[in-house]
Amino acid sequence: MSTGTGPRTDAAVEPAGPDDVDAILALRTSLEDWMARAGVVQWPRGSLPRERVEAQLAAGEWHVVRGAPGEVVGTLRLLWSDPEFWGDDDAPAVYVHGLMSARSRRGSGLGRALLDWAAERGRDAGVGLFRLDCRDTNPALRAYYEAYGFTAVGHRDFATFRAVLLQKPLDGPSAPA
Repeated sequence: MSTGTGPRTDAAVEPAGPDDVDAILALRTSLEDWMARAGVVQWPRGSLPRERVEAQLAAGEWHVVRGAPGEVVGTLRLLWSDPEFWGDDDAPAVYVHGLMSARSRRGSGLGRALLDWAAERGRDAGVGLFRLDCRDTNPALRAYYEAYGFTAVGHRDFATFRAVLLQKPLDGPSAPA
């Protein structure tokens, strides 16, 4: 999959299987640890329980990109509604959560390729909006999403954090890097 300008990655995104739970959790843990060391407030350590990943995987939400055999180097969850973050909004949209790429793939364009893949799924389904969120305490991630073409359209307050809600129309190709 080409990502336009910038680094190129040919990411083969595929549905995650039951054997991918440990790899998804290992990638998440490695990123939580990196964020804690770097002072990035997005995902606190241990904030994604195994049971939740198993249930989401059973629902067909998780998708992965593999590196070496048995290695997961990128993930995302693809949803068609997101009442937890977006409330009862029934606008046809594709939603992404759990976007992760291994630190070893930093700068490779893998994150962008995963976003491109999700946007294409939305276009294929005929939805008009692409939505995601990040914590308001993570300005670097918000800037990354805005550089991709997302616009902040609101906030959602939770018990322990505030999320910035971002969306972009799916009426054309993704924005250049």
